[in-house]
Amino acid sequence: RDVIKLPDPVGRVFEKVKRPNGLLIEKMRVPLGSVGIIYEARPNVTIDASVLCLKSGNAVLLRGGSEAIHTNKKLVDIIKMALKDVHLPSGCVEFIDTTDREAVMLMLKQEKYLDVIIPRGSQQLINFIQANSSVPVIAHGEGNCHVYVDSSANLQMAEEIVYNAKVQRPSVCNAAEKLLVHEKIAAKFLPRVAERLWEAGVEIRGDDITLPIIEGAKPGEESDWRREYLDLIIAVKVVTNLDEAISHINQYGSHHSDAIVTGSKANGERFLREVDSAAVYVNASTRFTDGYEFGLGAEIGISTQKLHARGPMGLAELTSTKFIIHGKGQVRE
Repeated sequence: RDVIKLPDPVGRVFEKVKRPNGLLIEKMRVPLGSVGIIYEARPNVTIDASVLCLKSGNAVLLRGGSEAIHTNKKLVDIIKMALKDVHLPSGCVEFIDTTDREAVMLMLKQEKYLDVIIPRGSQQLINFIQANSSVPVIAHGEGNCHVYVDSSANLQMAEEIVYNAKVQRPSVCNAAEKLLVHEKIAAKFLPRVAERLWEAGVEIRGDDITLPIIEGAKPGEESDWRREYLDLIIAVKVVTNLDEAISHINQYGSHHSDAIVTGSKANGERFLREVDSAAVYVNASTRFTDGYEFGLGAEIGISTQKLHARGPMGLAELTSTKFIIHGKGQVRE
């Protein structure tokens, strides 16, 4: 219902220029065409993908995992009945109702019929699809997300943001996995946030500076800085300044969602410009990186790529563009 209320992106002209020769050149949004979705476990993807693709003028081929195949099949049956009721082709939404992995391999080679494949699931699944697909892939990347607490941060605000980003739903890709803290406030801030996290059952892993400040924290390893835990675990590092925080995030992060908590407008703006992620926050939790929360109605995935979409993918991201040109008999000399 939320998606239905949104404006239809197809046919929208969003750029216009008139050339000296009188040609009127415009850019118009058009559907991608046929979209393949390969996903695991969550049957809500069946509905989200179908509705978003239909609203944006695309056909969709769904291949869900074995965990919810019967639910997914029934949902697609209902969608097809609804399509028939409104006189749309039932083939707008199709479902591969086998758990045979050969079906995935066959799907990945259908570049003649599929315009894009969007995988949703584990990093292992996504890596496999990227390595084997001859159809263009828009990857839903893993979320090694950071919260950096700057020296000028409101510590109460920082505590609430860190707690929410880590604890509210730790098994999702926009949950915080790493906490970076400026050295000037580390001794004051880390014990209070650690106590709050421990109450929620969070395991804390720290660097050499963190360990003496947070008694009971486990030593972190180099591999921790790159890991997406998807669990009640957080790794903590004390940094000397904003430069080190930005450098660390760009080196070890997954370019998904990262946040700064700061009282400095200049530091916040610099963090926004220089952190190379799909969603970058000032004084807010990373947990908001979500199509529904961003006003997109739903999402078909959260892209950590740069082509052609980045971040939560809604209706506009399921379209491409074409140039449309209006003339009055112009010929090129």
